[in-house]
Amino acid sequence: MNEQGFVPCHHSKHKTGRYLEVSLLILLYHTSGYGYKLKDGLRRFGFQSDDLNLGSLYKGLRKMEKKGSVSSHWQKGKKGPKRRIYEITQEGKEELDEWMTFLKGRKRKIERLIDQYEKTVGEDRVDHEQDTNRQT
Repeated sequence: MNEQGFVPCHHSKHKTGRYLEVSLLILLYHTSGYGYKLKDGLRRFGFQSDDLNLGSLYKGLRKMEKKGSVSSHWQKGKKGPKRRIYEITQEGKEELDEWMTFLKGRKRKIERLIDQYEKTVGEDRVDHEQDTNRQT
């Protein structure tokens, strides 16, 4: 932990695109899932159907499996073909904990930024709106 109370995650560079991986780890935390089910579950995190195709989703899951965050196995479907079922691993749970620590620290920084913006720019905006109203 540094002097700002921020605990860095040592797993990655924290790109915005990693939001998908973190969302998938949360979805898989208590229950296993397959492609279409996971894609539907991603709506809770702000993903729209148009934002994500199944190819991208499976590519991300394969990447996560390769690094040990998730595991998978084939399961015969009730109707139709086999499905690849994904589950979070212990390493994935630890990675998720690190991500949450990182994101909570980032959230605090963003909140401070917004507060400063509102204190600095917000006052100017109120003054500007009052000036504009006086001129009309």
